[in-house]
Amino acid sequence: MDWKLTDDRPIWLQLTEQLTRRIITGGYPPGSKLPPVRELAAQAGVNPNTMQRALAQLEQDGLAFADRTAGRIVTQDTAVLDAVRTAQAQVIIERYYEAMAELGYTQAQARALLKEEGQ
Repeated sequence: MDWKLTDDRPIWLQLTEQLTRRIITGGYPPGSKLPPVRELAAQAGVNPNTMQRALAQLEQDGLAFADRTAGRIVTQDTAVLDAVRTAQAQVIIERYYEAMAELGYTQAQARALLKEEGQ
């Protein structure tokens, strides 16, 4: 698993985002067991407490839950997964429109370029 961490934002937040992306794209399928905190921390090269904070955020976001005997499990609630996937797509779309506006394109022009590219 390849972790990409930068110094410009809190590490735990970056870990949460990367774990979220892996969950909503099927890297960790619904109902699957997440690796233990120490294993994930070692893979990412971070302190276990930092990884613990990221995993706690996943639980708060409804993407995972703790099972006393099995560890952390990815939610099987497809509505939650779909909502998070849609929210992330909206962020990407917004970034696209902002970048295109910086180039001088209107949203309509940016949509037309996407439509043209897709043909």
